[in-house]
Amino acid sequence: MSEQMLTLAEVEEIARGAHAAQQDKAGRPYVEHIAAVAEGVRARGGSDDQIAAGWLHDTVEDGVLSREWLEGAALPWPVKDMVLALTRGEDEDLEDYTRRILATPGALLIKQADLAHNADPARLAVLDAATRNRLAAKYARIRELLGLADDQGA
Repeated sequence: MSEQMLTLAEVEEIARGAHAAQQDKAGRPYVEHIAAVAEGVRARGGSDDQIAAGWLHDTVEDGVLSREWLEGAALPWPVKDMVLALTRGEDEDLEDYTRRILATPGALLIKQADLAHNADPARLAVLDAATRNRLAAKYARIRELLGLADDQGA
């Protein structure tokens, strides 16, 4: 007997609930970011599994859902693999992180959508100059390691 998998609507509801109390660096509701990433994945032709992983991409990294929750969730293994690939360890270097993304089927498209929203000039414009410059350099380095041209990642 197979377990009924969560629908995309249920995954969205879980992700929105998990991130409900968070704000981004500009003080905006964090759910705006995860919704933008999920929509960015959809707009780039992503599969339902990739869209689900887009909704969940920061849940484990941000500690709003546990790795154990993810492993036990009624989700296809490719979704779990993508979420874990996109979960950067606290002391993990960018090279290891980006290699894992590149080695995980489907994860690059989600990271591309994530970078596009993170590097959105309108989002960055509200940050102080030091933070804006630090993040812009970080996102450019990640795009470089992933082999994404500047216009693809932003």
